[in-house]
Amino acid sequence: MSFEGKFVVITGGAGGIGLATAQQFLAGGAKVLLVDLKDEALKEAKSKLNNADNVYTFSANVSKEEEVKAYVDYAKEVFGKIDIFFNNAGINGPFNMITELESKDFDAVIDVNVKGVFYGLKYVLKEMKSQGSGAVVNTASLAGMIETPGMAAYGASKHAVIGLTKTAANEVAGEGIRVNSVCPAPVDTNMMRAIETNMNPDDSESVKTEYSNSIPLKRYAEAEEIANVVIFLASDGASYVTSSHYTVDGGMTPN
Repeated sequence: MSFEGKFVVITGGAGGIGLATAQQFLAGGAKVLLVDLKDEALKEAKSKLNNADNVYTFSANVSKEEEVKAYVDYAKEVFGKIDIFFNNAGINGPFNMITELESKDFDAVIDVNVKGVFYGLKYVLKEMKSQGSGAVVNTASLAGMIETPGMAAYGASKHAVIGLTKTAANEVAGEGIRVNSVCPAPVDTNMMRAIETNMNPDDSESVKTEYSNSIPLKRYAEAEEIANVVIFLASDGASYVTSSHYTVDGGMTPN
């Protein structure tokens, strides 16, 4: 798909899905701003993109409103506008039953996964409204649609992302802006390695096997497969798609 002349902001840009999506936007001719927590991770990500002249980076903690405003201001400074926003940053948190879950761990997940998405919407949508156009894709999860025992904070946060997506889409539908979410099942990235280890530190590989066997396609998704759907939702090919959550789950979604 062509994204010539388009300017894209991706949070969680140094991670597996963010990086895979950036590669596809760049291949389509876009300029991309990668936002992530650590400069070192961003430098490595840019290197993987062959230090493309069309790649910019900005270090920010998405759970801090002032830092979100800062990356949006930077995007406006270098690009002049924001055509596409992939609101993707997220963390998984520890694996614990609700009765054992520490409040601080719950708060940490909500701060990144919910407040980070909210702040991103707040400041990016202001820019998109002023220009009268834009496409937003939020990263939710299959965990936002089903129960997730042992991952209460993560599941709650992703349910919230779907709610924020629908609300935002309705608020800006008449202003040339579309807002959708993508809901992956397990993806073969570092985040899933962390989840597997959290669930069973002594035998994380057995967790991967169990998860894989629960998926009708019998495997994890590749980051590129999630990126394919994000790219579609951000493209002109999805011009009549808004307020939707797209599952990319190998058939896991219950009927």
